[in-house]
Amino acid sequence: MEKVGVIYILTNPSFPEYVKIGYADDVNKRLAQLNSSECVPFSFRIYATYEVSDRLTDKKVHSIIDRLNPGLRAIENNNGKKHVREFYAMSAEDAYKILEDIASINGLQDKLKRIAPSIDEEKQAKEAGEIKRHYERKRKSLTFAEYGIPVGAELVYTKDPTIKCKVISDKMVEFEGKEYSLSGLAGELNVRRGSKNRAIAGTDVFMYNGEVLSFELRTRLGI
Repeated sequence: MEKVGVIYILTNPSFPEYVKIGYADDVNKRLAQLNSSECVPFSFRIYATYEVSDRLTDKKVHSIIDRLNPGLRAIENNNGKKHVREFYAMSAEDAYKILEDIASINGLQDKLKRIAPSIDEEKQAKEAGEIKRHYERKRKSLTFAEYGIPVGAELVYTKDPTIKCKVISDKMVEFEGKEYSLSGLAGELNVRRGSKNRAIAGTDVFMYNGEVLSFELRTRLGI
């Protein structure tokens, strides 16, 4: 089979619940075009490619997905005009499995390639995840009492256990003579470590009695 282009699966940590499935003669050029926009905070990355000999064969993949579950496609109505996007509310792995099945049926498994993320892409994904967790938890402001942490207790910074803060109220801690929310202090310490990101959930990076104030702990405590 003579290669013309590829069907691609792209992901973006800005909206991890979606994947973009499309066609490109030159996928790297298409990626550069998408990433030149300033409208999306994080970059797209190539999750997988499937070499094809006909242009726009991604439409056939779209048709398969739409028939199996039309609710997955991102569709927008703007001023009475319908815009059908190449974005699907599915995991990248589920999208990959569809291409894998198509490749297997056609005996072309060698044309399907999964692309490992670069170090920068992994870093972006981690940062996006931290920001998302920060704002999700900010919407539900928990108190130290809900964790069973009393005023006067000492919390330890997981990234440097020599750094400790003191609980001075149900929502505030003291560090170096200043008052902070736990997330505010986490952001300050993160910047001191060389990051530009202050959007850090304090419960991800502080622990009490040797246990991180994590989502898992909150789940166990029922909060």
